[in-house]
Amino acid sequence: MPAGADTVFMQEDVKAEGDRVTVPAGLKLGANRRLAGEDVPAGRVVLPAGTMLEAQHIALAAALGLTELSVRRRLKVAIFSTGDEVVEPGSPRGAAAIYDANRYLLRALLERLGAVVTDLGILADEPAELARALAKAAAWHDLVITSGGVSTGEADHVRSAVERIGSLVFWRVAIKPGRPVAMGVIRAAPRKDYAAHSGAAFVGLPGNPVAVFVTFVRIVKPLLLRLSGALPQVLVPIPVRAAFAYKKKKDRREYVRVALRRTPDGEIEAVKHPQDGAGILTSLTETDGLLEFPEDVTSIAPGDRVGFLSYAALIG
Repeated sequence: MPAGADTVFMQEDVKAEGDRVTVPAGLKLGANRRLAGEDVPAGRVVLPAGTMLEAQHIALAAALGLTELSVRRRLKVAIFSTGDEVVEPGSPRGAAAIYDANRYLLRALLERLGAVVTDLGILADEPAELARALAKAAAWHDLVITSGGVSTGEADHVRSAVERIGSLVFWRVAIKPGRPVAMGVIRAAPRKDYAAHSGAAFVGLPGNPVAVFVTFVRIVKPLLLRLSGALPQVLVPIPVRAAFAYKKKKDRREYVRVALRRTPDGEIEAVKHPQDGAGILTSLTETDGLLEFPEDVTSIAPGDRVGFLSYAALIG
């Protein structure tokens, strides 16, 4: 700016008549100027360690003249589905079989978070085979995720397979849907290659796809961020008005799938999906997000304020 100047008027807002310029009234002192250091003062840390780089962070780095940033490598994640009743989409399906949706759900969620995903298919309900496959996967991956086989059924062998080759940190959590979820560490199968991992983190998710989604966004995603070196993400539920009555057990956190609508009085209202089974995938595609009911809540009445978490916030 010229010496002595302190304010800038936009050219299209002034009127020039001969050698005279008329400026509009009302512009504040210092308008339309950029002071040195007003965006980033000298000595300030602008991209702290643990930042997940989004488009705005890249732009800030470029504005500071940077051409390189130190980042963590992408995590390598192996995924399995388990169960003799689970078949690959497109394959012949018997009367008692179901197509595998969980691996496709997990792959899309993981890739959205930047992970390198290895899809290792469907494992049969055979304890020794499960243990071998898990140990082999642990040699080349940072995290191994399975779906199914962690409940208490006769054919649920994942828990015992993990305990043969590693250890569980916990098994079962007080949430709905998604109670039968396990987390632990598994040892890698012996390898001559020096680059192989000595072991990997493990998460065993439930078999129902909605439970897989809920446990992924609330349990696996925070773990994935932690393993990536990212800072914790704090999700702030948006207050909306419940359009339904609901009862739940104390000391259990529950997630209810809802669609949002605007009421005549201008409020945002949450409408519960009519089907809430953990295997109803349309309850995810026909809704906008989840209501999170804390452990101390036991009932919800129409008109109550409740906390809404959008799918965009949960999976982003």
